[in-house]
Amino acid sequence: MVIMIEIRELTKRYGDVTAVNGLSFTAGAGRVTGLLGPAGAGKSTTLRLLLGLNSPTAGSAAIGGREFRDCPPGPREVGALLDTHSVYCPHVGDTAREFLTGLARRHGIQHGRVDTVLDETGLTEAGQRRVGTFSLGMRQRLGIACALLADPPVLVLDEPLGGLDQPGLVWARALFQRLAAEGRTVLVSGQLPVELADVVDELVVIARGELVAGQRAARLAVRGGRARVSVRTPDVAVLSALLADEGASVEVNDDNSLTVTGLSAQRIGDVAFLNIVPLHELAPEAPVR
Repeated sequence: MVIMIEIRELTKRYGDVTAVNGLSFTAGAGRVTGLLGPAGAGKSTTLRLLLGLNSPTAGSAAIGGREFRDCPPGPREVGALLDTHSVYCPHVGDTAREFLTGLARRHGIQHGRVDTVLDETGLTEAGQRRVGTFSLGMRQRLGIACALLADPPVLVLDEPLGGLDQPGLVWARALFQRLAAEGRTVLVSGQLPVELADVVDELVVIARGELVAGQRAARLAVRGGRARVSVRTPDVAVLSALLADEGASVEVNDDNSLTVTGLSAQRIGDVAFLNIVPLHELAPEAPVR
């Protein structure tokens, strides 16, 4: 069965704020579709509307012709990852295997799927480790494992590539492309074109809740890929190494500040926080044109 994601004139307002405005696009089966936009562009809101976690003000968001207004799909219908923190925080004392086994039991999923998804996400050796010891990239892999657990025909993943190093990005590309080749519908979001460029078959660019088309979308993508962030920390060497491991380009300036390319300010802040590195400044610079 071919399952398509269809977003039609989707609009969501919160009081005077319009988070999504007349957005339309499709994500077809057998392809990896990327939803690209800066922070605040409306990506997460769009995915929450698609999954029935919020109701639209106008328009529609459907999976296989079905809308899930206020009635989220089950894990056998759609494998979703919207927030790795919600996966991670309640289960810091569990091992990855214990967490996935409990999830499988709760949804009546065969226990053998736990071993399968641990293998698919490269977490087999880490299966006996406590989730609280996982790095950001490993937690992303665990979140993807959760989405895959019921072997669904559709995957909806919000920024699943953040925190993955270069080998992790290569792994994710191979995984998503294989899942799409099996006929699944795969929709992933991201802030940086450098993350999505080699992963997706088709790119949908949005800004301020609206579709960005043609040359304007290309310019936005180029600027996003070259976005720079100014960072100050007393632990320059430590943070530089951590950000380089995340795939960023890090330049140490004469005043000992850092100029970071290839990661958003939000992602840099997450990396610093999770590794207990103090930040004295975290400021996105004007885009390079």
